[in-house]
Amino acid sequence: MKVCLIVEGAYPYVNGGVSSWMQGLMLAMPDVEFVVQSIAASPDANLQFKYQIPSNVSEIQEVYLLDDDYVNNKTQKKVALTGEEYDAFENLMFESNPDWDVIIRFFSEKEVSLNALLSGKDFFKMTLDYYNANFRRVAFSDFLWTMRSLYLPLFTILKSRTEKADLYHSVSSGYAGIWGCMQKSLYKRPFLMTEHGLYTREREEEIIKADWVSGIYKDIWIGQFKKIGECCYQYADKVVSLFEDARRFQIELGCDENKTMVIPNGVNYQKFEGIRQKENQDPYINVGAVLRVTPIKDVKTMISAFALAKNKEPRLKLWIMGSMEEAEDYAEECRAMVRDMDIKDVEFTGIIDVKEYIGRMDFLILTSIIEGQPLSILEGFAARKPYIATNVGNCKGLIEGERDNYGPAGYVVPVMGVSEIARAILKLAEDEKTRKRMGQAGYQRAVKAYDESAVFGTYYNLYQKLTGSGEV
Repeated sequence: MKVCLIVEGAYPYVNGGVSSWMQGLMLAMPDVEFVVQSIAASPDANLQFKYQIPSNVSEIQEVYLLDDDYVNNKTQKKVALTGEEYDAFENLMFESNPDWDVIIRFFSEKEVSLNALLSGKDFFKMTLDYYNANFRRVAFSDFLWTMRSLYLPLFTILKSRTEKADLYHSVSSGYAGIWGCMQKSLYKRPFLMTEHGLYTREREEEIIKADWVSGIYKDIWIGQFKKIGECCYQYADKVVSLFEDARRFQIELGCDENKTMVIPNGVNYQKFEGIRQKENQDPYINVGAVLRVTPIKDVKTMISAFALAKNKEPRLKLWIMGSMEEAEDYAEECRAMVRDMDIKDVEFTGIIDVKEYIGRMDFLILTSIIEGQPLSILEGFAARKPYIATNVGNCKGLIEGERDNYGPAGYVVPVMGVSEIARAILKLAEDEKTRKRMGQAGYQRAVKAYDESAVFGTYYNLYQKLTGSGEV
């Protein structure tokens, strides 16, 4: 069996999260040949593989969202759309229910220059018509360039090299999902989509907060990502979410309920057996944060809450463990915050082997703004550590439990709730018995409901069903 595994902005260049999940999935299926299709913004000579590529991965294909021929403004043969193609592109851009098959055939059957397409008379005319009807209060030149910038990444994906396979599996909707839809349409093979996060909602929140999108254009950007999501739900044979609330949200966004199913993340809890533990002479109460230092993890709120708690409990020490490379400016701002506020006992470790550190922590913390079902929480549970986490994604379900009576495995706190997070830190800091009880509850939950071997076994069976009878 040959599977194309499609990912955006992660494997093999980013540690943790989806990348770790992909690595585990491929290692768990040695008899499956994988081709990894990896989407990135643009080529970067400094990027390096963060993982040892499994032997059953035959190829890593890369596509960059900034198309060379457009960026370099190369002169290309003019592109003329048929009536059917014109209608499909106009519905994609400005209406609803675009005929994706027509759009996909256009890019697959013709040698298309994106510079010629986006600078051509057809794109100009449909953009001008929409502008005259709705946006005459802004400069047309700005509107035209915004439309070109909006559709360049999507069109780049649609003209990308494809691969014949038995199954296409994207690990999100968005551009990865569209690549899966395209190959499903061309090769008539099954398409499976796993949404590790709620991509459409995440992009909506990101755009609402973004400074790079002017207010007048935010609805257009949001609407485009909704159309992409609808396309993915339309073409996918099966749509997997990590937890029930996410599945219900997929249905609300238009996914056929009969296509949906829940397969949670999993953890190899056995690998955390016998890990190094805290030494008796360690004077600190160690608080661990296993994460990438990025704005979405809201490390600044974590630092502020820690500082507040440390004023009352001086034995506290914060370990921020993870990559500082993904958002270097933000990481430096976090370092500067610690220096400027003169916060003692904050350690930035960079990338580490989690097993070498996690056992030495008294408890763990995650203050993200957006999450799906964090693997870091499951790894903490496997190490018998309680967790403080913000009420995003499935964090509350993991910590408080959804279908068991093991009891809470930590505390759930509000997003950006500095004082509430500080109080939770102090509660766990002052009560070792509570820490041990909650840590054991998390461990039991991980073993019972989130065993990695069972999770990947479910995916293997799903692969077999989709490529065999086609009935799931």
